[in-house]
Amino acid sequence: MLSKTAEYALRAMVFLAGQPGQPASADLLAEKTKVPRRYLHRVLQDLVAAELLRSRSGPGGGYELSLATNKVTILDIVNAVSPIERIRQCPLGLESHTELCPLHKELDRAYAATEAAFGRVTLKKLLSSTSPIKPLCEVK
Repeated sequence: MLSKTAEYALRAMVFLAGQPGQPASADLLAEKTKVPRRYLHRVLQDLVAAELLRSRSGPGGGYELSLATNKVTILDIVNAVSPIERIRQCPLGLESHTELCPLHKELDRAYAATEAAFGRVTLKKLLSSTSPIKPLCEVK
């Protein structure tokens, strides 16, 4: 359901959330998140444009979160790079359908539920999980 771009953005944001106050270079992010460097660069630019990240060049520079981890949701990140497309009108362009048919109404309801679920999960919540599996970390 999520695009590869959204998956990559989530990986980068979770990694940075786990490193508060420590800017990370694109090279380090690519290595740690296992995202191709060239693709990641585009994703990071989108996250900066959405004001979820800030970047600084030069020594000690890199990417870091613009907001506190309790202020950034999965939905914010997904919407910054590859928003969930809601169904607002008949995708077939049928003029006789002034409202969504039952199929597209149910699909849109599922998309709405996904948006709501993603909007309830912050980076802080992900990082403070009691799960023995930590995001982006090998357990040794």
